[in-house]
Amino acid sequence: MRLSAGMRGALLALLGALLLAGCGPGAPLHQESFVFGTRVELLIAGAPEEQARAAGNQVLAEFDRLHRTYHAWQPSELSTLNAALAAGRTQQVSGEFAGYLREAEEVARAGDYLFDPGIGRLIEAWGFHRDEIQPHIPPPAELAALIAQHPSIADLHLEGNRVSSRNRALALDFGGYLKGVALDRAALILRAAGIRNALVNIGGNILALGDKNGVPWRVGIQHPRPETVGGAPLASLELRDGEAIGTSGDYQRYFMVDGLRYSHLIDPRTGRPAQGAQAVTLLIPPGPQAGMRSDALSKPIFIAGADWQAMAQKLGVTAVLKVGADGTVQATPPMRQRLKIEAPNVRFVEP
Repeated sequence: MRLSAGMRGALLALLGALLLAGCGPGAPLHQESFVFGTRVELLIAGAPEEQARAAGNQVLAEFDRLHRTYHAWQPSELSTLNAALAAGRTQQVSGEFAGYLREAEEVARAGDYLFDPGIGRLIEAWGFHRDEIQPHIPPPAELAALIAQHPSIADLHLEGNRVSSRNRALALDFGGYLKGVALDRAALILRAAGIRNALVNIGGNILALGDKNGVPWRVGIQHPRPETVGGAPLASLELRDGEAIGTSGDYQRYFMVDGLRYSHLIDPRTGRPAQGAQAVTLLIPPGPQAGMRSDALSKPIFIAGADWQAMAQKLGVTAVLKVGADGTVQATPPMRQRLKIEAPNVRFVEP
């Protein structure tokens, strides 16, 4: 099977995390799936195999449900809502969906809407609403027309579970949010099933519970240009109980045209892929939304470019690793002290 560039990147990240998690006597139970357009890995330690496998199956089933319910371009509850909004109709949604819409809007507002789940039509215009990405640069007139309509999740109007919008250009895409939600759902399911030690990895968005047989979970952070460092991870770190780590990178879903890279991380202000970074990784402390925050908050910090530190401070994120567009690496002090650099010749500069 021919892997897309995004799939290859996700696979490298997963292999790095798996290698760092270790094997041997007492190795954790390992389960895999392919959901949210990426490979999912679940490691459960310190529990009887039958209990661990049953809990893992519950988690993977929940991931599949979330993927099918909130898919942006296949028939789903989300695509049904998008069709209603485009037609100017009010749509009744589930209580869960209404809650996610409110939460996603709050997160978007906190980041000055640099992360905006309402720009689905812009993401589609660049060809990222498909499993196999084909190089496609939208005509300038098409982008200008979309930007002029200012689609944003801020345009949603919710009354209970009834959703409407006056802006018919608004189309929702939960791609920058749902993997983090899934991490938090996994933590709830595992804890309810009596699992205290696990590592959940959704394409490089990772949440840790407990430890691995008394040893902290150690995970790798992929270098955004692995070919320049012989495939080595950029760095690794130990995750503590309840911590989550999330990365946004221009290597996950992208295409190349005339030597230029165009990624799925669209700047709502310009309607074009953001160019100010290769990757941004966040470390989020334990909390009921640690997974969601690790996923969603990496986007505005990535898109903010040179203003990434101000955006991180605004969002209350203290541990950030950034690889700039020129390949230089910066890390805030709380992140730098947790990192073990793995790749050779990494150029750190002061943030």
